[in-house]
Amino acid sequence: MCIGIPMQVGAVEPGHAVCEGRGERRRVSTALVGAVAPGDWLLVFLVDARERIDAARATEVNAALDLVLGAMQGRGADGDAGFALPSRMSAQQLRQLATGR
Repeated sequence: MCIGIPMQVGAVEPGHAVCEGRGERRRVSTALVGAVAPGDWLLVFLVDARERIDAARATEVNAALDLVLGAMQGRGADGDAGFALPSRMSAQQLRQLATGR
C-alpha cells in the first residue's frame, strides 16, 4: 500500500520541487501536477507529486495519518480526525459524499 503525504513546496526546480511535510524533506517530481510555486501543497507518493491540494485538505490528510499512526502504536483511535468521519455522518451526508449531490 502506498500512502500519500501532504507536503508543502519550499523551492522549485525544472520538473521538480523540494517539499517538506511530516518532518521530512524530499525532492519530488512535478510531472503529474504541472508548474508549482513555493507555498503550494501537494499530495506526494514516494518521490512523485500526484495531486495538488489546498491547506485545508493537507490538514485533513495529516489528521487521518496521525490517527493511523496512533493506532499502529497501540493508542486508541479516539482522536479528532479534523473532519467528519463517514461513521459519524447522517444518511443524507453519506449520499452527498458518494454522489456529489
